[in-house]
Amino acid sequence: MAAATAVEAPVLWRRLLKYLPRGRPVWAALLGRLSDRLSRGRERRARRSSWLLLAPLLSPVVPQLTVPPCSLCSEGSHRFQWIRNLVPEFGIASSHVKVLSSPIEFYELMKRQIKMAKKRVVLASLYLGTGPLEQELVDCIEIALEKSFQECRTSSFTVSILLDFTRGSRGQENSRTMLLPLLKRFPEQVRVSLFHTPNLRGLLRLLIPERFNETIGLQHIKVYLFDDNVILSGANLSDSYFTNRQDRYMFLQDSPEIADFFSELVDAVGDVSLQLQQDDTVKVVDGMLHPYQGDKMAYCEAANKRVMEVINSARTRQEQLHARTFHRNGAEGEISLSTDRKAMGDGQPEPDTWIYPLIQMKPFGIQIDEIVTETLLMETERGANVYLTTGYFNLTQAYMDLILGTRAKYQILLASPEVNGFFGAKGVAGAIPAAYVYIERQFFSEVCSLGQQERVQLQEYSRNGWTFHAKGLWLYLTGSGLPCLTLIGSPNFGYRSVHRDLEAQVAIVTENKALQQQFHQKIQDRIFLDS
Repeated sequence: MAAATAVEAPVLWRRLLKYLPRGRPVWAALLGRLSDRLSRGRERRARRSSWLLLAPLLSPVVPQLTVPPCSLCSEGSHRFQWIRNLVPEFGIASSHVKVLSSPIEFYELMKRQIKMAKKRVVLASLYLGTGPLEQELVDCIEIALEKSFQECRTSSFTVSILLDFTRGSRGQENSRTMLLPLLKRFPEQVRVSLFHTPNLRGLLRLLIPERFNETIGLQHIKVYLFDDNVILSGANLSDSYFTNRQDRYMFLQDSPEIADFFSELVDAVGDVSLQLQQDDTVKVVDGMLHPYQGDKMAYCEAANKRVMEVINSARTRQEQLHARTFHRNGAEGEISLSTDRKAMGDGQPEPDTWIYPLIQMKPFGIQIDEIVTETLLMETERGANVYLTTGYFNLTQAYMDLILGTRAKYQILLASPEVNGFFGAKGVAGAIPAAYVYIERQFFSEVCSLGQQERVQLQEYSRNGWTFHAKGLWLYLTGSGLPCLTLIGSPNFGYRSVHRDLEAQVAIVTENKALQQQFHQKIQDRIFLDS
């Protein structure tokens, strides 16, 4: 009876949406937030067996995100244009988007891009490994710095690296020791920021041992940026992610506005992080509050303000760009589908693809990714197909309710125990794959009890000698054999992604059939074929 009630709630709200005023995405977002609030008690009970909750949840009290009012899209605008009411909308040509397939392709492209960079390299990851492949990547950065210094003694070339403090400080040799030589040699050009969650403090910080302290919260954003080129991925900077750990990677070429946004975002998170010094100590940025000493609420409010400044300023810039290029006929509110760059005289091809950055930082009260993801799941109609992948299956109760309570077909791919990155690990970590299997079985039992097994299907990825870390979503509208939208980035759609970690992904919407075919082939050939 309880399960039936949980499933009925989103369906009832979906019906209520028909009677709400236009601007449904905002109402859907607010109802999604209410759903999460109402179900949080149930979610904690349902997840009590998960290893992720070994440590207590410390949720800071911070101001909630204010959703901007929804603009009415004109006739002919794509159906996902409502997302720009929350985040900046970037229009690019599909020819500038390349879908990468393999870890080695990802690794080799990063090395080439670092060596070719002229003004900036920005790397945001959970951690940097300590093996020879990672050292080769660091050597590429050093070569780029040397080259820029030789060309101009007062070079403006900069390197900004954002990692997680706890994961990057683990062990005698770690991310910090790998980067110290760069910091010592080029102190004016290299910045290494180590994010420390504000939830790990006091006795909790003293008592929880290394590795386990990472369950409290992490910097989990994965963005790799070289001048105006951006790689968006869920992959970390570690040898397995360069060789035999399947992930996803999207390369956006010659996209200065998108590159500027993510560079500013990494700078903002870096400003509220600890700064690595040449003697391997850390300190806060002048004028910034300490993440785990002092007032947690004040720190979270300051961090919220700093990050939202980036999002809002970029959104304002893009709106002004739209105003200059869209409103050519003088009719208020009439919007064309795309920015005509040719009309601006810059020789760039006309955009047919839209990029929406989705940020989730619940410790700071920022939950844009959660709002958009819930709304997308809620808005899928009968006949639509959704492919969803995650390396760690631990969906939030709100996501599960929406999957079970809507009418679209779902094909969900997750890691089999053998390709889970924790398989065969020593101690408690070795039990993690079994914990995810238990969660998977619980969900599948609920699917079967509701008679939904034809509509909601689960598959496990299995590939000899490989591990699986891919995450994302592909949406096929009713009657279409190609996806028009995909989500790619760091979130796993799980409890930690929503509530604890700092996450970023993008929604990519395209009307270009060739790019849609790329999305389709990659998921069918590279991801699902091996499952």
